[in-house]
Amino acid sequence: MKKRDVTGVLVMLERMEPLRGYPEAIVRPEAGDRPFDVERVAPSAALAEFVDYYWLVRWRTGEPHRQQVIPQPRLHVAAEDGRLLVHGVTREPFFRTLTGTGHVLGAAFHPGGFRPLLKGSVSALSGLVRPGADVLGRDDRPVAARILRPAPETAEVVADLERYLLDTVPEPDATAREVTALVEEARQRTGIVRAEQLAAHAGLGLRSLQRTFAEYVGIGPKWIVRRFRILEAAAAAHAGEPVDWSALAPRLGFSDQAHLTRVFTQVVGTPPATYQRMPGA
Repeated sequence: MKKRDVTGVLVMLERMEPLRGYPEAIVRPEAGDRPFDVERVAPSAALAEFVDYYWLVRWRTGEPHRQQVIPQPRLHVAAEDGRLLVHGVTREPFFRTLTGTGHVLGAAFHPGGFRPLLKGSVSALSGLVRPGADVLGRDDRPVAARILRPAPETAEVVADLERYLLDTVPEPDATAREVTALVEEARQRTGIVRAEQLAAHAGLGLRSLQRTFAEYVGIGPKWIVRRFRILEAAAAAHAGEPVDWSALAPRLGFSDQAHLTRVFTQVVGTPPATYQRMPGA
C-alpha cells in the first residue's frame, strides 16, 4: 500500500475504541417485543487484530420473525444450517427469517481483518456466501455441529469458533490495520462524503485506495463512504426527533433530498421520512 504518511492513521487505530458493530444498521430496532437476544463477545488477544467481536443470536418465536440489517463493510463467518458460512460484503439488502427456537454464532471481522486469514483478495468473496471449507481450506462441519448443538454455553461455542479461525494461522498485517483505521475514519469523520476526500486524508491517490480496499475489504471506498452516510440518516430517524431531510441531505453528501431519498430507499426499502414514522423506527 503506497502512501506518503500513515503515521496518523496508525496512531488513530491504536487509540480507537473497539468497533463492536454499527447499531444503527438494525432496521426498526424498537419494533415491539423482539423474539431474539443478541450477545456480543470480544475476541481473544490472539485474534483481536482480525476479529472485531463475536455475536450470538438466540431466538424463540411462535410466528416467523423477519429482521433486516443494513449491510456493512465487513465480512462475517457464521455457524448456521450445519456449516460455517463466510459472508462476503454485499450490496444487496440483508434479511433473516427466524422460526421456532435456535441460535446462530458469528464472527464479525474488522473491515480489513479477513484478508490475513484468506491470504488472498477478499474481493473474490464480494456478494457471495460460501462454506468455510471452500474459503479457508479446513472442514467446517465438525465445528459447526458443536456450535449449533442445543442450548450451548456462550464461552464454549466462542472457543470452538476461535480454534477454527486460529487454525488458519493468520499473520499480523500492517496494511490490514491501516485499512481498518481508514474505514473507521470514514465512519467517524462525517465531513467525508466522497471517496476522493478519504483518499486525500490517507495521503493516497484514489486508484491506489480503490485497489487496496478491493483487496482487503472487498468493496470500494465510494460505497463505504456512502454507506456510512446512509447509516447516519438511519441514526437520525432512530433518534425520535424531527428531521429536516432537505437540510440533512447535502451535509451527508447528497445533491438534494430526492437524491438521499432514492439511495436510502434502495438500501432500507422505504424513504427516510416514511421510515421514521414506521412503528419501531
